[in-house]
Amino acid sequence: MRRFVAGAAMAALGGMSVACGISQQQEVEIGAQQSQQVNAQLPIIQDPAINRYLNTVGDSIAHVTARNDLDWHFYLVNTNDFNAFALPGGFIYVNRGVVERSDKLDQFASVVAHEIGHVVLRHSVKQMEQMQGANVGAGVLCALTSVCNSGLGQAGIQVAGSAVFAKFSRDDEAQADAAGVDELVRAGINPNGMPEMFEKLLAERQSQPGALDAWFSDHPLEESRISDTRAQVAKINPAIIRTLTSDTRAFQDFKARVRSLPPPPRVAGR
Repeated sequence: MRRFVAGAAMAALGGMSVACGISQQQEVEIGAQQSQQVNAQLPIIQDPAINRYLNTVGDSIAHVTARNDLDWHFYLVNTNDFNAFALPGGFIYVNRGVVERSDKLDQFASVVAHEIGHVVLRHSVKQMEQMQGANVGAGVLCALTSVCNSGLGQAGIQVAGSAVFAKFSRDDEAQADAAGVDELVRAGINPNGMPEMFEKLLAERQSQPGALDAWFSDHPLEESRISDTRAQVAKINPAIIRTLTSDTRAFQDFKARVRSLPPPPRVAGR
């Protein structure tokens, strides 16, 4: 795993002057190389109808952002754990567990929009740009994974869905939330799905401690994120909110198709 992450990052960053900043082309190259490795490691669902719908939802949000020129890619990972993560350049991964915990389209879309927000705001790129000279290799490895502060088993890309890419700060998470709310509105989706999803996660965490460790380890979540997103939504004209979509038959069909799949592969030790 150390070789995988370091190799992908270093191959993409080879010869790059971090002080000069990472261009969009370089960002996309980094993301594409990492995505190839991730797709070889994680159980990506290959069902055409599922992938078509996921990409339709993802594209509808991504194309109303300031980075609609990126070639966005959306993947569903076959694990029941609740998690999602974004790679640089527009590569978004969502776990099957996100679909199965979403009651409505707007809740599911809020998770996708949050991860899109990280890419739009170039959070992982900014982490890489902060690395210095000869330390760029180790720095990228630490910035994009948890390998520097945890054991290899925790740091590796696992079927359990531990999102080792991009350990974002609370400020980054708040910014991605805010961007996600704006994106949802522009895409015609009710932004109330975001605080609703946060409330669902907190409730599940309280009823089943440990069930959402992967999500909470990568996405700091306090009640303030619920109140902050609620406050942001409250500033939107209620007449506009009433025109936005909360759910669709297409999403419910998508969710039913995901649920009809065979159980996800078992993870060693779980």
